[in-house]
Amino acid sequence: MLCELSIKNFAIIDDLTIRFDRGLTVLSGETGAGKSVIVNAVNLLLGSRASAKLIRTGAETAELEVLFELPAESGAFEILKEQGYEPSPELIIRRIIANNDRHRIYINGRLATMQLLAAVTENLAAISGQHEHQRLLVESEHLAILDRFAGLGPLREDVRACYHELKPLIQKRESLKTRADNQRAQADLLRFQKKEIADAALTPGEDEILKQEQVRLKNAETLYQTVFNSVEVLYAGAGAVSEKLGDIRKQIERVAAIDPLLEPPARDIAEISFKTEDIARHLQAYMDTVRFDPGRLEEIEARLDLINRLKRKYGPELADVAARLIEIEKELTDLENLADAITETEKQLADTHARLSGIAADLSARRRAAATGLAKKLRDALASLNMDNTRIEIAFSDHATPNQPSSWLLCNQKPVTDTGLEQACFMISPNVGEALKPLSAIASGGELSRTILALKSIMIPTDTDATLIFDEVDAGIGGETAEQVGKKLADLASRHQVVCITHLAQIAKFADHHYRIAKQVEEGRTLTRIVKLDDAQRLEETARMIGGAEITRTTRQHAGELLKTGRRYSPNPPR
Repeated sequence: MLCELSIKNFAIIDDLTIRFDRGLTVLSGETGAGKSVIVNAVNLLLGSRASAKLIRTGAETAELEVLFELPAESGAFEILKEQGYEPSPELIIRRIIANNDRHRIYINGRLATMQLLAAVTENLAAISGQHEHQRLLVESEHLAILDRFAGLGPLREDVRACYHELKPLIQKRESLKTRADNQRAQADLLRFQKKEIADAALTPGEDEILKQEQVRLKNAETLYQTVFNSVEVLYAGAGAVSEKLGDIRKQIERVAAIDPLLEPPARDIAEISFKTEDIARHLQAYMDTVRFDPGRLEEIEARLDLINRLKRKYGPELADVAARLIEIEKELTDLENLADAITETEKQLADTHARLSGIAADLSARRRAAATGLAKKLRDALASLNMDNTRIEIAFSDHATPNQPSSWLLCNQKPVTDTGLEQACFMISPNVGEALKPLSAIASGGELSRTILALKSIMIPTDTDATLIFDEVDAGIGGETAEQVGKKLADLASRHQVVCITHLAQIAKFADHHYRIAKQVEEGRTLTRIVKLDDAQRLEETARMIGGAEITRTTRQHAGELLKTGRRYSPNPPR
């Protein structure tokens, strides 16, 4: 229950506090006195977006505060406990709106977020004003109203969740199929490249080895002749170096026996002689390896041509060619896995689509079953609001079919969205003999106001403590119709706390509590003041609502009669 509302420096309100009680509370006053500002303040405290433009001129901040009585079994109580707030039978919400747009929210004295505020206040109060009038003219809201009436929220959420599980799978499948189509030709190229590299059977460093062998084969004659000549000079020919070194070694060794100082040179000459022989044998062995093989040279040159061609395509180095082969094999594996991924995605799609079809069909059947009951309740509620001959039905239609609908977005041959298989539209005929037409096409302001009131009386569960706030409920009505609207508000107030802003005495007379909101000028500033009316003040205010600025004895008498009839009306159970 809404217990108290405080507003400071908000629009034309400088400092205002209202205390509320159970039953029906009426707020009245001249146009522009600030009644709707109060509703805007409550909206902000329930989670609407704030703007610095709402701050009263000359102030740095606006402060709004509301006190709710919070039953321990309420959803808000549980949410606060889950968020670590100390359980309390009172909920205090405070919002500070700052000129620098750094607004703050406090719940029971602790800083809070917009998300938490919205969650906590979701079922604390319901405001019916101009915004709700506009919403009722939007046909997409009609389906939501029907679902709330029938308690289909969980099933609708299942459809929404399943639909949003299906959509990414459709996109994934399309993406995979596109990749598969685009890469079919790519796969042929990759397989060719793999074969080209694999057939070459390259070995690491093979190109450098072949180049060395190519040089030797090209220069075989020069190599052989040079080495042969060297062997002849060193060892094999007449007067070879090794033979002369042998003679010198013998001579030095003989004289070293005379002079020991020659022994080291003798040993060095002997070592040089042995080394020369080793060099000669090594050169002779090398001569045996020199090949004169034009056929082998052709093979090497052909092999190097192949290697160089591969290096130009996949290189620049031989190691890069080998690395590219590994990459190609991975890409081919990915392409092979792509087909498996498409198959797996299509299986998931089929399973999810089947599940969505089943849930959506169930939701559709329940909606159609509930539509008759809601239409009947609406007819009865409207009859009690002086719309006795109103006919009302809920018409269903399929969603518009896209030009090229995906078969996955058709369930039971009908387009499906995250709200299900159909759209709903309230069809109404307020007058006998008129055809049923969409509510948005024919409803006057008064008819729309009464339709919203009728819906509220039907939709608000009897076991909720939600506060109902009505602004503009009297739009376009008067006389006997206003009387019936007042009675309906009084009936609602027997089960819920109801706050109503009205200009009509026929509604105000049913109030349990009546406040007058007035605008006055103090020290050159316009201010809004609110007063809870006693019986005498209420009589004067009711007379003003009847007669305007000039209040006569007759209007006072009329006001007195109205108030008596309002007091005599006693809904069951009594307030």
